[in-house]
Amino acid sequence: MKQGIHPNYKEATVQCVCGESFATGSIKQELKVEICSKCHPFFTGGQKLIDVGGRVDKFKKKYNI
Repeated sequence: MKQGIHPNYKEATVQCVCGESFATGSIKQELKVEICSKCHPFFTGGQKLIDVGGRVDKFKKKYNI
């Protein structure tokens, strides 16, 4: 790799609007996000998968599951 052309990769603090914060690696010192794994509906169980048009049943029937 060439020297002097890559940004400095360092530990960064990620802060969510819900109050959660954690450390990760980034070229920035601090990152602010609107949604994280603590408050996202998919991870908290609030999001439901909806079978639109029987696609899941069609898949199960096709592959005999």
